Amino acid sequence: MFTGIIEEVGKIESVYKRAKSLQITISGNRIFEDMHVGDSIAVNGVCLTVTSFQNKHFVADVMPESVKMTTLATCKAGMNVNLERAMAATGRFGGHMVAGHVDGTGQIVDIQQIDQSFIFTIKTSPTILEYIIYKGSITIDGASLTVSKKENTFFQVSIIPHTISETILSNMYKGTFVNLETDIVGRYIKHFLRSNTQKDTSKTTVTKALLCENGFI
Repeated sequence: MFTGIIEEVGKIESVYKRAKSLQITISGNRIFEDMHVGDSIAVNGVCLTVTSFQNKHFVADVMPESVKMTTLATCKAGMNVNLERAMAATGRFGGHMVAGHVDGTGQIVDIQQIDQSFIFTIKTSPTILEYIIYKGSITIDGASLTVSKKENTFFQVSIIPHTISETILSNMYKGTFVNLETDIVGRYIKHFLRSNTQKDTSKTTVTKALLCENGFI
């Protein structure tokens, strides 16, 4: 589990392409402070497992599903990536609940600066937009952000200068594709509501009993 608070920007040192998967080597600094083989690291929002590490480089495998669903399919040596270690049980929850299981990608279609904020407009598929709500949380390349606007084919986020400067969002431009993970809590609630509706079409509203039954309260 992650929180979407990027710890540092690392760099892809090498990419080894297999038939349907990848092996990537990434360099960094801070994330190596307490690294162990088997640790989970979010790389541009994609949860990867450390298979080996030395001299501030770690190796991870990217499975076919992640290659298919994320922008790691086009990663190259020299690219910068957002990095976050899995949250410690005693750590602060600075962002929101992030699983590192990317739902798909979106494309930046506009970037505007208004005063100190940067407004990113991102176009994505209806299946992802279905789980995005105004003022809700969204993870973009691993960074926890708040939705400032949602329309039928796109959504917007307003990003503060600190987040821009401390992440790879500073390198984004119109046309860039980004990894998107919607709010996991919202996804579960919608899943349970659909299951409940299929079981009994007469019950279509969220009730306290329904939320208790499914472990939300």
